[in-house]
Amino acid sequence: MTKSTSSLSPAVIKTPGRWPRFASMMYEGILLFGLVFLADFIFDTLTRSDHALLLRHTRQAWLFVVLGAYFLLCWRRGGQTLPMSTWHIKLVDAQGQRPSLARLALRYLLLWPLPLAAGALVWLIGRWTGWSSSGLLIVFAPFTIFIWTWLDRDGQFLHDRLAGTRLTLLPARQRKPHPIV
Repeated sequence: MTKSTSSLSPAVIKTPGRWPRFASMMYEGILLFGLVFLADFIFDTLTRSDHALLLRHTRQAWLFVVLGAYFLLCWRRGGQTLPMSTWHIKLVDAQGQRPSLARLALRYLLLWPLPLAAGALVWLIGRWTGWSSSGLLIVFAPFTIFIWTWLDRDGQFLHDRLAGTRLTLLPARQRKPHPIV
């Protein structure tokens, strides 16, 4: 009998490498582009805004909530988003069980400060140097979450360490076959 995919014993928990996490993140970005486009379209339709800077902070709050709902629903349902499933990465708590909704919400909130701080640093560099092209460095901001993985004993993200969650690499016997083969 095989173990359920809803829980993993701490003995079989293996941290996925940085490259699979990076690839999953890139794939996630493609999917999120569509989600943000749709959510923004709905926002613009409901508020009748015809300019991106109109209701800017309300729009940002709306997108923060929509993205949060997407991640919380995916993580709570099966511990994975589609890209995480593709790369056989699963989100569990420190004991290898399905995290609580509160723990998942904490994880979502904690993953924002480091990339936002990096974005603020890029903005400050632009202001300090006067070079508007320095704003292009913003593409590196989301990847600042990887810095902690070199310092962490298990190679986990800082937001996972603080939230009491972790990313695991599913063992081959627990991987679901992809429907398109």
